[in-house]
Amino acid sequence: MNWRDMPSLSTLRAFHAFANSAGVTEAGALINVSHAAISQQLRALERHLGVPLLDRSGRSMTLTAEGHILAQSLTLGFGAIHSAVQDISSRSAQRPLHITCSPMFATYWLMPRLSTFREAYPDIDLVIDPTGKVVPLAAGGADLALRYGYGTWDGLETEILLSTPIVVVAAPDLLSTRTISQPEDLIDLPWLEEIGTNEASVWLHSRGVDKTIKAGRVYLPGNLMMEALRAGQGVAVAVRDFVAPDVKEGRLVELFCEPAGRAYYIAYRPGPQRQSLQDFIAWLRRERDMA
Repeated sequence: MNWRDMPSLSTLRAFHAFANSAGVTEAGALINVSHAAISQQLRALERHLGVPLLDRSGRSMTLTAEGHILAQSLTLGFGAIHSAVQDISSRSAQRPLHITCSPMFATYWLMPRLSTFREAYPDIDLVIDPTGKVVPLAAGGADLALRYGYGTWDGLETEILLSTPIVVVAAPDLLSTRTISQPEDLIDLPWLEEIGTNEASVWLHSRGVDKTIKAGRVYLPGNLMMEALRAGQGVAVAVRDFVAPDVKEGRLVELFCEPAGRAYYIAYRPGPQRQSLQDFIAWLRRERDMA
């Protein structure tokens, strides 16, 4: 199809509106433009095609034979477009909202609050995907990610949800009588890491420790990592807000704290958003502002 030979969509739309109404005033009301704009578009379409589409000899304009042919074709064409748009919109609305986040975040922040979202939006189905891996946000896949970092992920819109630093913690029983004054003092202890992450390695390397952890590592889901931490089975890098109650109660000891800068971010693709995603983001903002 050579689109340069086609009339503009606005002229075809105006003509279709006229053909399905009682006159230019009614046609203008259908597509929210003035009757003068409708008249202009009709004349522009006739000039483009080089044939009269309207008989103006009577008191009111009527369609010519060519006008009837075009009107029928536009009804079929616009009808097919309308059906396709409705079908696509319906499929998108029915697809559950897919949220990806770490198991730790799901356990300690999202799940304790999620009942308020369910109460406000009972018609929105959710898929909560707790994983330590970074899940790409692609069309037809995850709709929104709740990620920890600096908020600099290419191709995504981001906004801060929870600002909290990284800390290194362990149970008092694991430390026993050890004196921990520098990161190297932790090399002889076992380490715990959330599956899909490498926070321990990154933290040790950032502190200039390139030696191998002598007592090994255990990788496990975030909620199990917390249980193992409290049981004295290893040292771990964690988010301060999530271990603060344990530190306060003496179940864990905070050994090191990183400078502020990283945070949990709401991350989503730029562009149009379906209503369920807009509602979820608005709910996250309300929860953030209430904290």
